[in-house]
Amino acid sequence: MKQELDKTEKDAIFEKEFLPHIDSLYNFAIFLENNEEIAKDLLQETYLRAYKFINYYEKGTNAKAWLIRILKNTFINEYRRRSKLPVQIDFEETYQQADEDEAGEGTTQNVDLRQEIYNNLVGDEITKAVNALPVDYRLIILLCDVEGFKYDEIAKIIDVPIGTVRSRLHRARNMLKEKLKDYAAKRGYTINETQA
Repeated sequence: MKQELDKTEKDAIFEKEFLPHIDSLYNFAIFLENNEEIAKDLLQETYLRAYKFINYYEKGTNAKAWLIRILKNTFINEYRRRSKLPVQIDFEETYQQADEDEAGEGTTQNVDLRQEIYNNLVGDEITKAVNALPVDYRLIILLCDVEGFKYDEIAKIIDVPIGTVRSRLHRARNMLKEKLKDYAAKRGYTINETQA
């Protein structure tokens, strides 16, 4: 339902209901993109679209779910657009990196604390396994197991039936289980096949 709001009302909704979720959306964008700069662009585009279409938002509903749906749609549209482009190499960046490596300056990079915390909590192997999942499955895992959305909320966010959410989540978890089998064994965890 579209309702016309004046600028003051838009700003108030944006500040009160949308901005508190910026850190969560940034982390979600990082998980989707696995690239800080692209994630920042995705987040910025999400908030621009949220403000542009704020008249469609129902005040007092789940703002985080609404924003994640915008982020997800923006991510998928950009992902499709990029997949159709030929591979491009930034030669300037390549030369700069090579120069830094030769000079021994390559180790003085800025560290994103949230990313470091995430990496230290779950380990590189798990991060790589999640990032290696196909986009639809990665999205389901992130929405359910990282962001904590319920199945019906996920169904609304990604615009699929709840049965599709359940089946994709089941497949995604099985893919992760298979990818992480050796990692779990090295850590002393065993998977009971009757539970799997």
